[in-house]
Amino acid sequence: MPARSASGAAMPHATAPLLTREIAEAMRAAHRAGTGVWRGSLDLGRSVEAVTLDDAHWSWRGRAYTWPGTLKDRTLYVPDGDDWAAVSRFGRSLIKLVPTDWGPPTFEIDGIKMLVSARISPIDDARRKVALVAPRGKVVLDTCGGLGYFAACCLDAGVAQIRSFEKNEDVLWLRTLNPWSPDPDAVDTGGRLQLTHADISRAIVGIADASVDAVLHDPPRFGIAGELYSQVFYDHLARVLRRGGRLFHYTGAPNRLTSGRDVPREVARRLVASGLSTEYALDGVLAVKR
Repeated sequence: MPARSASGAAMPHATAPLLTREIAEAMRAAHRAGTGVWRGSLDLGRSVEAVTLDDAHWSWRGRAYTWPGTLKDRTLYVPDGDDWAAVSRFGRSLIKLVPTDWGPPTFEIDGIKMLVSARISPIDDARRKVALVAPRGKVVLDTCGGLGYFAACCLDAGVAQIRSFEKNEDVLWLRTLNPWSPDPDAVDTGGRLQLTHADISRAIVGIADASVDAVLHDPPRFGIAGELYSQVFYDHLARVLRRGGRLFHYTGAPNRLTSGRDVPREVARRLVASGLSTEYALDGVLAVKR
C-alpha cells in the first residue's frame, strides 16, 4: 500500500519552496542591490527559476511568501502560515532533513547522519550501489527505504517493480517534502514503486518464496536495528530471492577502530550460512544466491 500517516490519510508530495540560510541571504543581497528578480533553486537543485523580490515579500511560481527571520545553518525550512518552519520532527527521536552541497539532502536522527554526503552526493552514492544489483527489468526488494534514493535510482535504471518498506513514519513525512524522493503516485513512476509503511523484519514473512530478483538492504546501524543483521532475517532474504539473484548489503565499518569488530565480515559469514556467495563491494557486501 502507499505510504500513509497514522490517521490513514495518504501523504502526497508537497510543492512548497525549501529555504536554507544561504539561499535566503542570496535573495536578500539581490534585493538590497536593487535587483527585482533573483534566479536560483528553491527545490534543492531540481530546477532553477526566477523569484520576484519586493520589500514585503517575494514570489515564486505565482505565489507570494514572507521574508524569513533568522535561519539556522544545516537546516531546511518550509512555509508555515506567515512564518517558516524547520523540516524536522521530534517524536521518539529528533529527525531532520539536512541540506548538502550536492542538492539531494541527507537526513539525521538524533544528530546521526543517515546517508553519506561529505565526499559524494547521496544520490550518486545510491546509484553506485544500485548498479551492483543491475535492476533493469527486475523485481527489487528495498528493505529500508529511507528517503527513497535506492528506489529513485532503480526507477531511472528501468526496474520492473521496486517494493520498498520504511518503518519510520517521520522518514515517510520527510520524503513528502524532499523533491529528490520519488513519489509512488507520480505519473512518471508508472506504478512501479510500491512504498509500504511497515517494519521489514516483520513484513518479510509475508513475502513469497523466490519472488524477487534482487535485494537492496541499507539498515540502520547494528546498535539500533540488530534484528536486521540476524541470521533469521538473512535466511528470509535468501528465501525471497530467486536463484542467481543479487543482494547488496550496506554495512560501513562501524566501531572497527575502537572495538576491533568487523561488521562486514560478520554479515558475509551469516549470508553464506543462508546460502549466498559473497564478496566485499563498495562499503558493504555483495551476495548472490547459489
